[in-house]
Amino acid sequence: MKKKSIHDILPLELIHRIFLRVPAKHLARLRCVSKLWYSLISDPHFAEMHFHHSPTSTNACVFVEKGTVAYFVDLDALFSDNNDALQVRKVSPPFKLESPPHFEVLGSCRGFVLLHQHERFLVVWNPLTGSSKLISYSHIASRSKYKDWLPLGHHPYGFGYDTSKDDYLAVVPWQDKHGQDHFDCFSLRTNSWIDFNAALPKPLGFSDWDSSGLFFNGAIHWVPSIFNDYRDAILIFDLKKRTFSMISVLEQLGTSSRIYLGLALLGGCLAFYNRGFNRVKTEIWVMKEYKVHSSWTLYQIPIFDFWPLYLSSAMDLIGNRYNSEFFIYNLR
Repeated sequence: MKKKSIHDILPLELIHRIFLRVPAKHLARLRCVSKLWYSLISDPHFAEMHFHHSPTSTNACVFVEKGTVAYFVDLDALFSDNNDALQVRKVSPPFKLESPPHFEVLGSCRGFVLLHQHERFLVVWNPLTGSSKLISYSHIASRSKYKDWLPLGHHPYGFGYDTSKDDYLAVVPWQDKHGQDHFDCFSLRTNSWIDFNAALPKPLGFSDWDSSGLFFNGAIHWVPSIFNDYRDAILIFDLKKRTFSMISVLEQLGTSSRIYLGLALLGGCLAFYNRGFNRVKTEIWVMKEYKVHSSWTLYQIPIFDFWPLYLSSAMDLIGNRYNSEFFIYNLR
């Protein structure tokens, strides 16, 4: 008797619909079943459809170790009682393995991650499906003050989604030979670069900003790596309007001489944290109502250099430290 494959029993369209309802964390294993399944799950259009069909969101993050190895961390399973839940697993970066790749995370949005692989290239990557897209920015590098490359550290890159155009945008900062600040966007929908002339609130001094932007509420947000002025603490780029603006923080933060800030999305709210190395605690400020200055709320964690990652409805805050230890702390 001739054996039948699953494709002889189920039409490809039905298999596609089934995959759309499979939890994202299981898709990587399904890619290994056959070349057809690998091609189907790796398709960028499948990743977008899967996002819209997913009944629940996955609270997870991707960590990069020493710039060469990436790990997918399921934050929901990290402190759960389910011993069978896969908490941390290694994921292969979307690069050739002939030489050890060195990459940096520059932003994330709706399951996609923006990476910088090496000079002149960015990569949009879905760590669960394995799909990726290489983006060259050589035309920008050739016009920049650095001639052939764009610096990464403390330059405000970002990645986000424009709902009005159903388009993912990668934002790249650069300075021309005269020291003038510029931002260019790459559109994944049109597969082309957008050169726009949005007015900046003030000269940024690109070397003073956190390189990884936080996408939230239709905009990319950046915070200075070293805090100087509470009135212009957070830079915002609205992807729909293509405009820049600033958010101020509480004035008492201006009394600290050197504080190291980062941005996070906690409980559906914009938050920034102070993980100053001269302290024994971490301060986390949550903006309960977006762009409402009076809604800033302070939480203090008795752990220094704490990086907040996720806040549950039960007010359990999950975060980690530079040595990759994870902590859970209840804010109530």
